[in-house]
Amino acid sequence: MRVTVLSSTPASPTEGSGTFVATAGLVRGLADVGIEIDVRPLGRRTGFHTFDRFRYNVSAALRPPSADVVLGVDLDGFLWACRRRRPKFVVSLKGVIADEMTHERGWVRTLLGIQARWERANAHRADVVVASSTYAAETARRLYGLGHPVRTIPEPIDLAGWRARLAAAGARRPGPPTVLCVARMYPRKRIADLLHAARLLTERIPELRTRIVGKGPEYAALRDLSNRLALGAHVTFLGDVGARALAVEYVNADLFCLPSVQEAFGIVFAEAMAAGLPVVACRAAAVPEVVEHERTGLLVSPRRADELATAIERVVRDVTLRRTLGAAGTTRVEAFDLPRVARAWREVLDA
Repeated sequence: MRVTVLSSTPASPTEGSGTFVATAGLVRGLADVGIEIDVRPLGRRTGFHTFDRFRYNVSAALRPPSADVVLGVDLDGFLWACRRRRPKFVVSLKGVIADEMTHERGWVRTLLGIQARWERANAHRADVVVASSTYAAETARRLYGLGHPVRTIPEPIDLAGWRARLAAAGARRPGPPTVLCVARMYPRKRIADLLHAARLLTERIPELRTRIVGKGPEYAALRDLSNRLALGAHVTFLGDVGARALAVEYVNADLFCLPSVQEAFGIVFAEAMAAGLPVVACRAAAVPEVVEHERTGLLVSPRRADELATAIERVVRDVTLRRTLGAAGTTRVEAFDLPRVARAWREVLDA
């Protein structure tokens, strides 16, 4: 079987975020189960991503892929899919853009609104639509008015690769209790809530440190907020880091926290569990499908810095709880291992 993957997501984990990580992992997994894969790269970029995505889709329509199955990521393929005669078309919704846009503002919201219309058309023109969680599937059906079922397959994580990087990172260095956050900084990630929680915790656990990996539209504003809250050495912004450096951060953390209110899956939660970290997150969107409350982590109400601080304090102070949650997470994440997810995808592509 030959499969062409259409994806205009930037081909790097820093810019492409979880969409790139999950797509790249899936491509490797499908190749491992005997599928011939061709990925159409984004190519030259103008710096205006919405325009680049449209241009990419015009190119796909003008140069139709030759394959048994075409796999379009998010909105990609929406122009090509208008063709009367074409191979089977499967759309993989890594997120639901129409849902993401509700948490944004200004030009980001406007441009996401345009992309959401393209994604809606893509989902309607697909032969099969696959979402990464029940939440994403139900949200796509509601916001895009889909009359047909949406299949659910979780995002994959390359556990073998992660475990190798974590082992290479060595043992945890002696140091203060540490909270790790990893995110592309959009408003929907609610990292400001984590900063407000960190402010509360400076009085309860003065030695606690919070380390934040990633950049994005909110990066400058969040650094300003940290300064206004006088967090100083309590919070460190690391910016974008490579996979090896990220593994070191996971190894040296005591828990992982991302108070996002919109996740179609949340691959960073799976990464944290692979590292044996307990997770503190919000009871929102698809997060409860990945992080099990009181088993692999603690879930709190969205937009409540006080609850976030209390949950972090509980995990930091209770060593037994921390170890129990972390151990359960290493078992839980097996459900998202790359070979297992690739086999599920193979069944969809073969059908």
